[in-house]
Amino acid sequence: MEFVQPIRDTGKIELMKRILLRGANGPRDYLMFVLGINSGLRISDLLELKMKDIADKKGAPVKRISLREQKTGKAKDFPLGKSSVKAIAVYIKSVGAYEPCDYVFFSKKGGRITRQHAWKILNAAARAAGIKDNIGTHTLRKTFGYHAYNQGVDIALLMETLNHSAQSITLRYIGITQDQKDRVYRGLNL
Repeated sequence: MEFVQPIRDTGKIELMKRILLRGANGPRDYLMFVLGINSGLRISDLLELKMKDIADKKGAPVKRISLREQKTGKAKDFPLGKSSVKAIAVYIKSVGAYEPCDYVFFSKKGGRITRQHAWKILNAAARAAGIKDNIGTHTLRKTFGYHAYNQGVDIALLMETLNHSAQSITLRYIGITQDQKDRVYRGLNL
């Protein structure tokens, strides 16, 4: 498995959203990307979501998602931001009729798409958007962490959110580079 990077450029994120939305399975793939980069969920948890997890009984987007992480067994409960709610609404409208236990990220062959299929979808969109870095399904989670950190989220809170055991792991995970560390020293001239 190759080491993947977060998507650092918000312009590239917006371009990927547009590319995914126009694709053959546009609303589904768009939702996978938007929900992934705004929730920090691992792909294994994202792909297990059912319609009842994202839509209420009336077919409206939910305000929060609650689940148990497969890897850690820990409960995870978080509110959805505007872009996630919008992506869910677009998706629900495109699906039409559904059962509450249907997978959100369904496969035409039945069941849900695989992580390999998700990788192909994300990689094709990234290449179309001109992203040269190694991109994978874990890029979604790393992008969430990277942008949360750069928006001022405390590293201890981010570490807790991502269920990491040390801040150093979180910093390395989200792609904080030596150049960024060097800028701290260059910028501090007391």
